[in-house]
Amino acid sequence: MIEPALRPLLLLIPGLLCDEATWQAQIETLSAHADCIVARHGMADSIEAMTRQALQLLPPDRPFSVAGHSMGGRCALEIAHVAPERLQRLVLLDTGYQARPPGAVAETEAAQRADLLAVARSQGMRAMGRQWARGMVHPSRWDSPVFEDILRMVERFTPEQFAVQIQALLHRPDATILLPQIKVPTLLICGREDTWSPLARHQQMQRLIPGSQLEVIADCGHMSTMEQPAAVSQALAAWLAPLYPA
Repeated sequence: MIEPALRPLLLLIPGLLCDEATWQAQIETLSAHADCIVARHGMADSIEAMTRQALQLLPPDRPFSVAGHSMGGRCALEIAHVAPERLQRLVLLDTGYQARPPGAVAETEAAQRADLLAVARSQGMRAMGRQWARGMVHPSRWDSPVFEDILRMVERFTPEQFAVQIQALLHRPDATILLPQIKVPTLLICGREDTWSPLARHQQMQRLIPGSQLEVIADCGHMSTMEQPAAVSQALAAWLAPLYPA
């Protein structure tokens, strides 16, 4: 039995409308060697506020690693900015690093998110999730058990929580300047068929983060931790293995 103080501490940060279910398979794999803590965003309305909440879950005297998926990846980048002295390893999954661009592209994104919020308020979170989640997974998984798991997860949120998370994403900070400054070992994971946070973006991030590595998950969309749980769990376990006590 590994002494708790010697076990690696891993903070797992979910994305938009996601909770512990996003990380269930990874926790089952990693918990034999690491202490896993899953962040919850509550009513935080900015990436910075989500990050502060997540850090409050951790013992203040222990170093830790962080893995963030999608919106959670942006929180993980913010942690690399505000708490680099405690950070041991960083994993960014199906995420991005740039702020919302100005002009028509920004207006289109805001309008699309507003339309989804309107559906959530008028028809319920599940009806909204049926529209939203089809862009989140590989087309082969539409109406599959994984798709149903995602819908059940979305239903655990309220339109009010959806609204504040949308605000957080619309006003997301730009981490472009931060990426070359990241000193900890960094792993990027991306579903090959992720159309929301595409592979090309992760390749850009790999070029900007010194020494970073990129793991591409085949037959996989945006929800990599749920679509290909074994492949993602294996990649995380291998990445964290150098931290395990001998």
